[in-house]
Amino acid sequence: MSFLQHLNQAQQEAVLAVDGPVMIVAGAGSGKTRVLTYRAAHLIDQGERPESILALTFTNKAAEEMKGRIRGLVGDPSREIWMGTFHSLFARILRKEAAAIGYGRNFSIYDTDDSLSLVKKIMNSLGVSQQQFNPQGIRSRISLAKNQMMSPKVYRETGLDPMTERAASVYEEYERRLRKCNAMDFDDLLLKPLDLFRQHPEILQRYHYRFKYILVDEYQDTNRVQYLLIKELAAHHRNICVVGDDAQSIYSFRGADIRNILEFEQDYPDCRVFRLEQNYRSTQTILSAADSIIRQNVDQIPKKLWTKNDIGEKVVLTVCQNDLEEGMAIVAQIEEESRREKRDLKDFAVLYRTNAQSRSLEDALRRHAIPYVIVGGVAFYKRKEIKDILAYLRVVVNPLDAESLARIINVPARAIGDTTLEKIRRYAQKHSLSLYDAVGASGLSDVLQDRTMRAVQEFHAVLEKYRGLKEKVSASELARALVDEIGVAHQLKEENTPESLARRENIFELVSALTEFNDNRPGATLEDFLQEVSLVSDVDMTDFGRNAVTLMTIHAAKGLEFPVIFVAGLEEGLFPLSNALEDRKELEEERRLMYVAMTRARQKLYISYAVSRYRYGEFSYSMKSRFLNELDISLVRVSDQSISLKPATPRTIPGGGLERPLRTGLRKPKRVDESAHYFSDAMPDYENESQDGARLRVGTRVIHESFGAGRVIALDGRGETARAVVDFESVGRKNLMLKFAHLRPQ
Repeated sequence: MSFLQHLNQAQQEAVLAVDGPVMIVAGAGSGKTRVLTYRAAHLIDQGERPESILALTFTNKAAEEMKGRIRGLVGDPSREIWMGTFHSLFARILRKEAAAIGYGRNFSIYDTDDSLSLVKKIMNSLGVSQQQFNPQGIRSRISLAKNQMMSPKVYRETGLDPMTERAASVYEEYERRLRKCNAMDFDDLLLKPLDLFRQHPEILQRYHYRFKYILVDEYQDTNRVQYLLIKELAAHHRNICVVGDDAQSIYSFRGADIRNILEFEQDYPDCRVFRLEQNYRSTQTILSAADSIIRQNVDQIPKKLWTKNDIGEKVVLTVCQNDLEEGMAIVAQIEEESRREKRDLKDFAVLYRTNAQSRSLEDALRRHAIPYVIVGGVAFYKRKEIKDILAYLRVVVNPLDAESLARIINVPARAIGDTTLEKIRRYAQKHSLSLYDAVGASGLSDVLQDRTMRAVQEFHAVLEKYRGLKEKVSASELARALVDEIGVAHQLKEENTPESLARRENIFELVSALTEFNDNRPGATLEDFLQEVSLVSDVDMTDFGRNAVTLMTIHAAKGLEFPVIFVAGLEEGLFPLSNALEDRKELEEERRLMYVAMTRARQKLYISYAVSRYRYGEFSYSMKSRFLNELDISLVRVSDQSISLKPATPRTIPGGGLERPLRTGLRKPKRVDESAHYFSDAMPDYENESQDGARLRVGTRVIHESFGAGRVIALDGRGETARAVVDFESVGRKNLMLKFAHLRPQ
């Protein structure tokens, strides 16, 4: 019992309440893992059999960490605890009991790649077009149906659209083949135990007696199937202890159901609730700032974190003209913090809502030669979907690039497989042709079937079209049109999974990068862009060792902490995401995500947003996130690097080039009342209308100092925001801000 002296009073009370249902509401940084560890150790210390304890976690890392701590407290007997992830522990049960539901004990477990491969084979056998219906989208629908405990028949009745009908047909055959192969997928590892317990009460009874105590970590992240499994196992002894924080429930897209923790007291009216509210991680200022936001949620368990740590510095808000300058401002703040506080680079983490945001941040860090690592993802230009589009652009520029051609010949899927590619390679070798010329050769029809030949010809025609356009349109226009024509972004949208939508956003961000490049480097070519990107991609950031700035999405940051945290992109439609703005429950999850981001910080918290941002190559204005309106302004200091909130303008990089050090271009703010200015929406200045704009009309001939002669074909906006689309004789169409274009009527 002596080890309990290391706990605070609230933690001790939670550990000692071992009988009956218990819910421990553990706020961020309040010692959740410590309480779970000491609770298990206390049970063993009191003479309970270790094998009577079932402890369920969400990661193997968490399970191993807890096992080690428990062993350090009570020794080797703790090895007999049933501790691990939901999937691993219920797979262990299935190995023992599989015969009862018609499986052999040696059943195979299919991972997501195995499942996808099987789905593709079934689609082929059923004649379901993989061009029309994305296999990954169908696999995701099957998984969602399983997690909602819907059979193929029930799932088919949920919709009358063609996608649902095809997915239901594939789902039915998928289940049949899994069983025929004596195999289960990840979803089955939770569904099959539930079937087992319901079909065989005598087996459930055995596990009732085996597991006297059940501990569940991160209960707010459990889905419906996990909830039901826990409820079945705890029905006899009712010694169930769940630990979680409703304010950190951020995985609904994976099936997590916040109702499980919010309604625990309804499920167990006699439960005892313990709140761990003392935070050991952050300053009081950071905690108060996070609380001012999360308290806006309706669905929550009331709690208020406090700490004995220092009050700490105010949260720093930085307002930038655009996302490029946001990245540069963050770099400047990292450099200043490093100098002033003698911090290592590993003390800094930059968090963002979507993976696509990393591109401008990575660019800024590279320009200043600051090493970084990306957690939960790969560097922007190394992501598969980005490399695929870059490969298309490389072939447009250099048709002799056979490696890039081979990469994209079946992207998106167009029924040109490895066998066909090998036939084309042999044809090229036989006739002394490049791979590109072989793809376009009419004689190739002698070695390919008609359908395959048509697919190859269509692919070649697309490449020829954009090779012809390369000198006629800007690189960004070419890329945008190419992405639209090959349909990869549309397919990712149709797939409609969190992963596919994130990949789609990354493709849009690449087009934005090209637009930036064109805007900042008049006269630069597609070849110039590809050369610079190639040099960037060759940098191996791991050479810098572990002392590097960390970049990650907020979802990836859960469970982590850093001395200094930056939260970037606090704009409506980005954070919170636009699809959450009309749904209270989705908006509340976005708010919980903001709370998680803020509470990762131990000593210093920076937040930022840009008043304009490029999206899919188009320049657009942004509104600051509603979360900034909810933030207690008394806890915030506006950074000296913030701009005065006049409408933003397209970015200009003196000197250009991704590898050259650049000045930030951030202006010192005017002396203004922070509460009245930085926490109000930016509005265009309609009084100061551009005189250049006033003189222009559609059809006016104009002269630009860099682009030469052209004709105005469209006008939009007024004053500071006035823009014109001009068709120049030398470079084609350009979208220009009149404030900076200095167009002269001809």
